[in-house]
Amino acid sequence: MKSSHKRRFSLPERLFRYLDNRSLVEKLLLGVITSVFLVSGTISILQVNNENLVEVPKEGGSLRIGVIGAPRFINPVLAITKADHDLVELTYSGLMKLNKNGELENDVAKSITISDDGLTYNVILKENELFHDGIPVSAQDFAYTIKLIQNPELKSPLRGNWSGVEIQVVSKDELNIILETAYTPFVENLTVGVLPAHIWSELRTEELPFSQYNTEPIGTGDYEVMEVKRNENGLIDTYSLSPAGKIATYIKDIEFYFFQNEEELIAELEAGNIDSTASLSYANLSDLSESNYNIIEYPLPRTFTLFLNQNRSEAIRSEAVREALSIAIDRDELVDEVLGGYGYSTVSPIPPGFFEIESDSSAKDEDTEISDRFAAATELLVEAGWKKTIAGTWEKSIDSATTTLELTISTSNTDLFKRTAEKLASAWQELGVIINVELYEQVDLVQSVIRPRDYQALLFGNDVGRSLDLYPFWHSSQREDPGLNVAIYANITTDALLEKLRTSQDPVATKETIAKIENEIVKETPAIFLFTPSLIHISRKNIHVEPVEKLSKTSDRLSDLNEWYVVRDRLWPIFTD
Repeated sequence: MKSSHKRRFSLPERLFRYLDNRSLVEKLLLGVITSVFLVSGTISILQVNNENLVEVPKEGGSLRIGVIGAPRFINPVLAITKADHDLVELTYSGLMKLNKNGELENDVAKSITISDDGLTYNVILKENELFHDGIPVSAQDFAYTIKLIQNPELKSPLRGNWSGVEIQVVSKDELNIILETAYTPFVENLTVGVLPAHIWSELRTEELPFSQYNTEPIGTGDYEVMEVKRNENGLIDTYSLSPAGKIATYIKDIEFYFFQNEEELIAELEAGNIDSTASLSYANLSDLSESNYNIIEYPLPRTFTLFLNQNRSEAIRSEAVREALSIAIDRDELVDEVLGGYGYSTVSPIPPGFFEIESDSSAKDEDTEISDRFAAATELLVEAGWKKTIAGTWEKSIDSATTTLELTISTSNTDLFKRTAEKLASAWQELGVIINVELYEQVDLVQSVIRPRDYQALLFGNDVGRSLDLYPFWHSSQREDPGLNVAIYANITTDALLEKLRTSQDPVATKETIAKIENEIVKETPAIFLFTPSLIHISRKNIHVEPVEKLSKTSDRLSDLNEWYVVRDRLWPIFTD
């Protein structure tokens, strides 16, 4: 008997048989649905792919940096200009360096051990550290560098940082740095670049400033000079640098271009010939298109302050007057109009962004936000016995004599200080205070005004550094020249706290001490704190910059240049390693 069975069709065959039996309209409808499904599926896949890809840096590309002014001393011992410091930052290295978190870490040093009394720093150097000419670095090189700084005939700008410091060379890889008195912020000085003694020691002191190595440096930095280009007058136009092979880098070619003024620099920036700069003033930043550039704002450890000399003004001996003057200032408006918004208002001697502390000064900070500052200031003056005259000024009888509320501001004849003084004068004149402004050239201001303490109110900026060393500015021992306590401030409690701060190695104790110092100073109003200016770094959109926290000087922005990149790729996270 013949058997039979029904044929079974495969899935594709059944699908095609199904489509063959459909009408034309049904086939068109199915085609549209299928197309929509495929397109939407493809879009979804691409979208998921793009959302999960991460940008990763690749080696290659170049960076062209524009700087105002020409380099004179690419030498850590003699560097003066911003151009000097930028190139020193890249071509030299010290025992320690600044990382992008604003913290110091070992560089040429393998280890640094501080004695319990804070007087001795024992340093062990890393092995196989070489100068750019291939000669090994030794402890003797560091000893030679510090002795140069200490040499009074050379007049190094760093001499004061190393006064009274003794260097003991233990071996070729070990040295001791011995201080006369414990000073915790001293560790900041260990970032100074090391000079090759085998090159510089052959020169007499008077020959050092004229050596070709001041413009053709041989250091131990992450980058080395490959080419120096000069113009027809023999002046340096361009420096070309390349990685020295010390650490991994992404950008392989770095060029520095030098300009006489901002107009030249801006023209080259807009023409696409410069990629990055930190040399533009606040006034010129508004002319740049933010769509073409990334603008990074770095707070600096500098506070612009009006220091009040109570020995030269009867009126400002009154705490009520000092507080009224402070309240009458709209600091945010001051930052906007004087700094173009690139800064931070403050009522504290502690620069914003450098040390987060809780203090009692917040109440005074709120005073700057009230709607009617003049009403509050007026109330303080009236309560203190001051009376408004018919002319709208203030008078008070002090020691049987009529005293007029009048103040003279002395400051530098530069655009920033002049505009700040004018804004202060305008606000206080509106309050009814008679204000005079005296402008001085920098040398005259220092010699004729600051050193003899000949002023009623000094508008000046003080740089407390990344370590927040407040001692030179507020300790009573620094009230006379050459001290920097230009507020002539004296407070026994503050003195003790400042002395404690200088030797504290406990971060928690340091934070508490700084908060107490701030509270003591702010509550007495020996000065009127205004704002902290920002350093502005500009770069093209294609340049990826890794911002550094807690900059102390402009060149610190380059301390992690090895992490910047121009060329990038996009990969799935699993492939990023």
